[in-house]
Amino acid sequence: MDNPLDGPGLEALHARRSVKWRLYGPDVLPLWVAEMDVVPAEPVQRAVVDAVRRGDTGYPWAPDYTEALASFAGDRWGWRPDPATMSLVPDVMLGVVEVLRLFTSPGDAVVVNSPVYPPFFQFVHSLGRRVVEAPLGADGRLDPVTVEDACASATREGARAAYLLCNPQNPTGAVHTPAELTAVLEIAAAFGVRVVADEIHAPLAHPGVRFTPVASLPAGARAVSLMSASKAFNLAGLKAAVAVPGPEAVDDLARVPEEVSHGASHLGVIAHRAAYLEGGPWLDALLEGLEANRLLLGDLLAEQLPLVRYREPQGTFLAWLDFSAYDLGPDPAATLLGRAKVALHPGPGFGHGGTGHARLNFGTSPAILREAVGRIAAAVGS
Repeated sequence: MDNPLDGPGLEALHARRSVKWRLYGPDVLPLWVAEMDVVPAEPVQRAVVDAVRRGDTGYPWAPDYTEALASFAGDRWGWRPDPATMSLVPDVMLGVVEVLRLFTSPGDAVVVNSPVYPPFFQFVHSLGRRVVEAPLGADGRLDPVTVEDACASATREGARAAYLLCNPQNPTGAVHTPAELTAVLEIAAAFGVRVVADEIHAPLAHPGVRFTPVASLPAGARAVSLMSASKAFNLAGLKAAVAVPGPEAVDDLARVPEEVSHGASHLGVIAHRAAYLEGGPWLDALLEGLEANRLLLGDLLAEQLPLVRYREPQGTFLAWLDFSAYDLGPDPAATLLGRAKVALHPGPGFGHGGTGHARLNFGTSPAILREAVGRIAAAVGS
């Protein structure tokens, strides 16, 4: 199968109406938001078009999604969660919000491992909770010491708290190991902190790396995971996601109001079902393309931006770049947007460890990736 990342070409990409291609002018290469420059898998296209043609544009049927996810999880990760225990939600972050409502009250704390996806901060604050950061270690991995300190702080004087875990980690691309996950899950349990896991990038582990679902681990029995086909299959505009409980969290998840499921898109459910059940060959081709781009990016940085510190991600299509040596200020993305006409995601919004950094989306064609790095190198005078 052809590499999906060869993409439709710049002219077709500029015709897109998504925020990625509309926020900035046509002179800017947008490598910021986590949306790939691919055309969805043919089975997904066919499923959506066929539904529209038959007028199948009503309300979603949750079992179509939950059963497909269970099948995909069994094939890819050797884990088959019970579809009957899952809950359909509008998308991963709105699902996170609903689960956090179950485990915390206004004013309670939510532990996060920074640097991490900026909406973790935004949604938690909007929910009336406060964030307690447990920074990743110097190696970019989960740090049990900071997690324990954060859980202790979050539960001081008997307060309830939750731990919002990102697996794989956005923006660093770390795919947490069973041992790492077990360690932090056990720490959370010792403090009575309930774990909610954003596992939206789960299918995007690179070759030689195995993704482990939090709820598949014995220590994750009381956790709830949020999953979606949206990142791996480029379906962010077709809203749908699923909350998956560990075996001891089934009754908790059942308390999410039924009307929450109404926010998911029926066409989204149709698209995600087709992706999970029929998109495997396309996903495998995509993973090969992402691996090639991951290595290409490393080579380009070494050749043209040798002072950028870059740890190759184990998963996702995101690269966490440290521009500190180039004196571009606390937010290199802002500087590079003006100088290089390349849009990266600003690092400071990712919390502790974000200053001097920017996130680059390499889910694009090799040609666009080469052009973007070339522009940045020219702009900083490497």
